[in-house]
Amino acid sequence: MPRNPRSELDDVAAEFNLVRPRLFGIAYRMLGSASEAEDIVQDVWLRWQAYDRSKVENTAAFLSTTTTRLAINAVQSARARHETYIGPWLPEPVDTSADPALGAVRGEALGFAVLLLLEKLTPTERAAYVLRESFDYPYRQIGEIIEVTEANARQLVTRARKHIAAGRSAPVSTSDHRRLLTAFVDAAQTGDLEALTALLAADVVSNSDGGGIEGVLAARIPIMGDERVAKFVAAFSSHFWTGAQITWVQANGAPSVLLSRDGEPYTLLSATTTSSGIEQLHWVMNPTKLDGFRSSAGAASEHSTSG
Repeated sequence: MPRNPRSELDDVAAEFNLVRPRLFGIAYRMLGSASEAEDIVQDVWLRWQAYDRSKVENTAAFLSTTTTRLAINAVQSARARHETYIGPWLPEPVDTSADPALGAVRGEALGFAVLLLLEKLTPTERAAYVLRESFDYPYRQIGEIIEVTEANARQLVTRARKHIAAGRSAPVSTSDHRRLLTAFVDAAQTGDLEALTALLAADVVSNSDGGGIEGVLAARIPIMGDERVAKFVAAFSSHFWTGAQITWVQANGAPSVLLSRDGEPYTLLSATTTSSGIEQLHWVMNPTKLDGFRSSAGAASEHSTSG
């Protein structure tokens, strides 16, 4: 008796959904964009439906390979878009409260600081690093996925690790990170210049991603240095925080602050913190990048304090 096509498709979908978190995790780390990662996962799903699955011995390996190769191709066009982006480009934040590692063995390559460093790698270096450091793929399999030898895969991961290590300071504990960000938000609301300066590392960099969208008051260039950043933050304290609902969220594996008004998010503030203070401030203000936190903003009146 022939199988019911609907039943077979349900089985295929169930098998795909088991691997889906990993596929999204790979694509997101490669592109720094949840929406683009979803597009790739959807493309993989359509290809998987049409493929002769009887030829596939290992479903997870096949789907991961397809996802990685599509992401490598997508990196090229994404990089071109980032070069013409109006103002600083920041990754689209993702809510990691349910899945701290976002489908990976480890939560590596999720933080804003590392995602921005990955932007400077070649697409194959980026893929090799993500597959090894986040998902613990063996070098042989990494080589097969990105179509290089095992030795070349090792070299790619080594180069990527050196680049990431050179641009990354040792992070502080989660509790210290939240303490620093809490103190920063308190000082920012009152425009306390002295308190702000004390919290910032001497070489702090503040990036505001507004995407050039009209009405979004984001700085078009990075602000650098503790005194300049403190003065910049203090200058807009009187209006930026007025009427804000402040909600703590888990974004890209770290405590972050979501600012909303009337249930609409307008900024997600994340930070890179080290023993010397806040080293990077990431102000995601492009509304198209805040969709993943819209439900948190909607509940802000019940679960947040007003600024």
